[in-house]
Amino acid sequence: MTHNIIIAGAGGIGQAAGLILSVSKEMDVKIYIGDINQNAIDTAVQFIQEGSGKSDVVEGFMMPKSGSDATLDAVLEKGHIILDCLPGSQAPRMAQLAVDNNCHYANLTEYVNETNQIMELAKDANTGFALQTGVAPGFVNILGNYLYNQFKEQYGSDELELMEMKVGALSQNASAPHFYAFTWSPIGVATEYVKEAVIVKDHQVVNIPSLSDRKELMLEGKRFEDNFTSGGAADFPDAFKDKVKDLHYKTIRFVGHYDWVDSQLKELEGVKDAPAILEQRMLDQIPSVENDHIIIYCRVTGKDKTGRLRGIDKVVNVYPMEIGTKTLRAIQSTTAAPLCECARMLLQGEMKNGINLQSQISPEKFIQGPYVKMIYGDII
Repeated sequence: MTHNIIIAGAGGIGQAAGLILSVSKEMDVKIYIGDINQNAIDTAVQFIQEGSGKSDVVEGFMMPKSGSDATLDAVLEKGHIILDCLPGSQAPRMAQLAVDNNCHYANLTEYVNETNQIMELAKDANTGFALQTGVAPGFVNILGNYLYNQFKEQYGSDELELMEMKVGALSQNASAPHFYAFTWSPIGVATEYVKEAVIVKDHQVVNIPSLSDRKELMLEGKRFEDNFTSGGAADFPDAFKDKVKDLHYKTIRFVGHYDWVDSQLKELEGVKDAPAILEQRMLDQIPSVENDHIIIYCRVTGKDKTGRLRGIDKVVNVYPMEIGTKTLRAIQSTTAAPLCECARMLLQGEMKNGINLQSQISPEKFIQGPYVKMIYGDII
C-alpha cells in the first residue's frame, strides 16, 4: 500500500522528513509538500528528488495562509496523514483540517496553548494525533520513559527520586562572549528563555522561571552547563508526578552562554518586549552555522529494594550525516526522524485514535523503529 503523506511546511525540517521517508524502504510513500512560498516548495521538491534519486516520489503544492482552498482540499482528499512542520501558531488549523478530512496528524510544536486546543478538538477523532514529536519535546521524553521502564525492570521499583531530560542544539565550536551559534531557526530561542518551565517538585507540578537553576555537568568527559527552559517536558509532569519525586527538562549549552543571556536579560528587566528585543540582539550578534551537534542526556535515579540509591543514564550524540545523496544537519535529522517514526506508527496501527502524547507512546517500539534507528543509531 502506498501511503500518501502530506508535509505542511517546506523548510529544513519538512525537507528532511521528506528525504528520510523517501530513502527508507520501510513504507511505500507518496509525498505532497506544501508551503505558502513557491520558491520554498520548488527547493524542497528538488532536494527530496535529488537526495532520494526518485523523481516521482514527491509533488509540491501551494497552501493558503489561512483556512483551506481548492488546491489544499484536493491534496487532503488523497492524504492519509499530515506532518505539520509549520510554525506552532498554525497547529490548531492543520489539526482541524486533519479531523475534517479523516487524516492522521503529527506535529512538532512545543506551544502549550495550541497543544491544548488540539487535544480538545481531536480527543474523539477517528484518526490518531501524535503531538510534540520533535527532539524536545519528543525523543528526549520517550528516552526518559524508556529509562524509567528499565529502572523498574532492573531494580524492582516504580517510584523514582529523579527523572531529568536534557537536550543541546549546539554548534561544534563556539566563541566568547555568547558561546553559542544558531544551528536552526532562531525564532523562539529567546522565548524559551523567558517563558516559565513546568517541572515536578516533591510530586507536585509547578511552574518556575526559566533560567533559574543553572548547573554545570560533565558528559563523556566534556563540560557543559544546563538550565531550565520552557516547553521540553511535554506531558511528563502530569504523567509522572505520582511516580517520580522530581522531574524536569533542561537545555544544554556551552559554559558561558547563560552568563551572557543573564547579562542581556538584566538590561531588559521590566521592558515589555524583552523576548523580542533579546531575540533581535541574538540575531545581531550570534552567527548561524551548518556544523552542528545535538547532544541528548537522560538520567533516572531511585532506590532499589535494599534502599541503595541507583541511577541509569544515557547520552546520545548526533552530527550532520548523509541521507541519500544529501547532508542533513543534526537538528534537521533528529527533529524529522521522530516525526517520521510517529507517522509510521500511526499509519501501521501502533498508536490509538485520538490524542497520543509522549508518555503514551511505547518507548521500545519507538526507539527501535526504523526511522529513529536511521538517525539515532542502536540505542537499546
